[in-house]
Amino acid sequence: MMEMKKIDGEFSVCKVADYSLVNLDTAYCFVGKTDEEKSLVCLTGDVPQNVTAREDGWKAFRIEGILDFSLTGVLSGIAKVLAENQIGIFVVSTFNTDYVLTKKENYQKAEKALAHAGYTIVE
Repeated sequence: MMEMKKIDGEFSVCKVADYSLVNLDTAYCFVGKTDEEKSLVCLTGDVPQNVTAREDGWKAFRIEGILDFSLTGVLSGIAKVLAENQIGIFVVSTFNTDYVLTKKENYQKAEKALAHAGYTIVE
């Protein structure tokens, strides 16, 4: 099974008016833009002043290692375990790996469910 690292800190999922106030040099900063919105996921302490909507209280796990693009089912396996335990997720993908966020009140339950399913959880 895969190794998942617990990420310190709480995250916020936001909509922003623009990216002018986003600090791209923070440890975690995920931006996404479509024809309908500009999104930002960052540590709660790094949320800029120009957010138009936000949801605080997220905690994250990182899938350890570099995931080859040919791998299939990585996220679906994790999502299935968490869904079976009634834990909602928000996922952010990077070139190397994926980050799985759960609401902080479900984080410990998610950690236990993933460990029970065979995932290795590391600090």
